[in-house]
Amino acid sequence: MFVDRAKINIKSGKGGDGAVTFRREPYVPEGGPDGGDGGKGGDVVFLADPSLRTLMDFRYKRKYHAENGQNGMKKKRFGKKGEDLVIKVPPGTLVIDEETGHLMKDLLNPGDSFIAAKGGKGGKGNVHFKNSVRQAPNFAEAGGFAKERNVILELKLIADVGLVGFPNVGKSSLLSVSSKAKPKIANYHFTTIDPNLGVVEVSNTSFVLADIAGIIEGAHQGAGMGFRFLKHIERTKVIIHVVDVSGSEGRYPIDDFDKINAELEKYSESLGKKPQIVAANKIDLIDEDSEEYKKFKEHVEKKGYTVFPISAPINVGVSTLMEEASKMLARVEAEPLENTMEIFDFEREERDEDYREVTVRRENHLFIIEGKQLTKIFNSTNFNDMGSIRYLYKYIEKSGAIEKLKELGLEEGDTIAIKDFEFEYIDEF
Repeated sequence: MFVDRAKINIKSGKGGDGAVTFRREPYVPEGGPDGGDGGKGGDVVFLADPSLRTLMDFRYKRKYHAENGQNGMKKKRFGKKGEDLVIKVPPGTLVIDEETGHLMKDLLNPGDSFIAAKGGKGGKGNVHFKNSVRQAPNFAEAGGFAKERNVILELKLIADVGLVGFPNVGKSSLLSVSSKAKPKIANYHFTTIDPNLGVVEVSNTSFVLADIAGIIEGAHQGAGMGFRFLKHIERTKVIIHVVDVSGSEGRYPIDDFDKINAELEKYSESLGKKPQIVAANKIDLIDEDSEEYKKFKEHVEKKGYTVFPISAPINVGVSTLMEEASKMLARVEAEPLENTMEIFDFEREERDEDYREVTVRRENHLFIIEGKQLTKIFNSTNFNDMGSIRYLYKYIEKSGAIEKLKELGLEEGDTIAIKDFEFEYIDEF
């Protein structure tokens, strides 16, 4: 089964906590703190792997968590860094943040990778908090938080040449006779409901040909196969537009040609400008000298396209068509496939410029202080140790939170809350 969309949950590793330990060895003249730092949590990394073709694996496994960093140890030993989690996806996969809808990364080429969730930093051991006044700090820093988010993976097929056209015009037949692919072929609409790929060999070269599910009028708005079809054509470098010139489905070839091109242009301006070859299929069912065919050919050529009469089922004209596709592909391949999609700067978000910001608010008689770094320091606080409590208070005071609370009406004896912890405010600490 071809799976081109999946939603998963990813979570980086939490940073290891710093250790609170002291040297208490016999015959050592000077003891003191010797707690080591915690290890960094593992990152969640996406990697484009060319051996993968679909997102099938993500249908069965939805949660991906990197390893936590190890806590620090005595004798100033660092905790082990958490293992990074590498998630392999097919080239052409978009990684989208579900909450914001922002595109995080377009993993266009094999080997492309990026960090989708950075692991938390390791906390500092108590050895870092020793100074001339505080000789035996009985506290350490907690490890940094893990980053968790839901992401949507969306695959846009990468092929050199794509077959487009209405349902049942012969795209699958053309793929089967021009390559070794064996798509399902039947005489009813939407035989192909998922993209099929085949390798076409021409002279001393080859290219990947994709048979994409047929579209109908209104596909750019989601009708029929809609977006499922159009998004895969975006990656192709050359388009072969297959038209049933016999009118065997009761449609008019000129109308078919114009409607498909209109859908391409409405979906994407760049899609409508891709190099295109027109394959006039089922030519064996009509006379090439007929007025209907001459009108079709004239109409198409006026728009700047070349028409190749073929009959895919009996392999007439197919080799000539593929030779032209190969030549056109060689001309456009001099220009590398570029990513024109807007990618949100998640690396800037990960730097988190408001990390040290402390905010305050009042709820009735309760004064609340909040902040990301404040939470980390709070988690590190040993409330049985006055030095640790003083360290927390000094951070709150330096952040300006106390002055902000006084502007909200804070007075001595009022209650201040940090997370679930409440304490009485004393003006002189």
